[in-house]
Amino acid sequence: MRLAPILVGTLLGALLALLPSTSLADATEPTKDLPGSSDPAWLKRFEGSFIISYEHRTFDAIDFPASKLVVDTSERRDAMNNQLAIAPRTVHAEGEYTRLLYIAPEQASPLEVIRNYINEIKANGGQLVYGCRDEGCGGSMEGNTHGGGTQGLLEQLYPSKRIKDADFSNGKCASGGDPTEQRYILAQLPDGSGGMRSVAVYTFGLEGDVYCTAQKDRTGVLVVAISPKPLQNKMVTVTSDEMKRALETAGHIALYGLYFDTNKSQVKPESKPTLEQIANLLKQMPNLRLGVVGHTDDVGDDASNLRLSQRRADAVVAALVEDYGIAESRLSPSGAGETKPVTPNTNDAARAKNRRVELVKL
Repeated sequence: MRLAPILVGTLLGALLALLPSTSLADATEPTKDLPGSSDPAWLKRFEGSFIISYEHRTFDAIDFPASKLVVDTSERRDAMNNQLAIAPRTVHAEGEYTRLLYIAPEQASPLEVIRNYINEIKANGGQLVYGCRDEGCGGSMEGNTHGGGTQGLLEQLYPSKRIKDADFSNGKCASGGDPTEQRYILAQLPDGSGGMRSVAVYTFGLEGDVYCTAQKDRTGVLVVAISPKPLQNKMVTVTSDEMKRALETAGHIALYGLYFDTNKSQVKPESKPTLEQIANLLKQMPNLRLGVVGHTDDVGDDASNLRLSQRRADAVVAALVEDYGIAESRLSPSGAGETKPVTPNTNDAARAKNRRVELVKL
């Protein structure tokens, strides 16, 4: 059967319209920074680089790899079905978080860029904690959007769950492609007020696939920086009356206004408003006895989390007894570890919800 020329042309046009347009979708040569992005005030960029992906948070945390990644031989997989690769040694940092992904100017190699960062860090009193290159970093040398393989260093610094860049954008092209080579350093440098800033710099060769040809043979520069900054208490303090109502209706209440440093059990000073309200409740209800139960997220092993939650419950009871004159016999501390989450530990927000101290009416 022969189709009329007009019909053939119509069908061909329709088929072509369904195909992705490289000219429209392809990454482009950047000529300016991504709108809304900026360098940290304390860290320069490599000359001629442009920011193509950016994330800033007023307070966040990261465990920086500080040793070669080791492939986890268990059956555990990440959300992309990749075998896990974990650094036995890490540096935990909390504070103001900035992630920047640059594309360096033509002819700049990953080695040249990272050497410049090293010189800049040392010139400002910093020191290197760890460094590696290529296969010596462990894991795979793949981008952060692949699946069914093995995790690599890029995914430790910029996991796929944090990607917000559009498909075929400069940012996603750079982080999602497989590096042709890679170099990594972790460094710390003084912040001028007694604290230490942490910064990871990862430079890598860009392969530039069919939709990212503008990046072929260029150098990507990923910088993840943490500047120490105290967490601002933005939680509304639960009043003693609200605690009373919850105990009378539900028999328990979860409190998020009791603060501890990571893996520590000392009650922080920011906890005072909540401690005062618990003490007021106990003074208003002299016959009330409370269970004080510590809960953690699922970071770390079960046994350690159980011990940590018990120590935190003990610390809350000690503060109420020593600082507010509450009889110890009215309080029963215990730890549940990670065994009773209020929500699945699927992300940072969920894990924060599970880190809590509960009061239980006895």
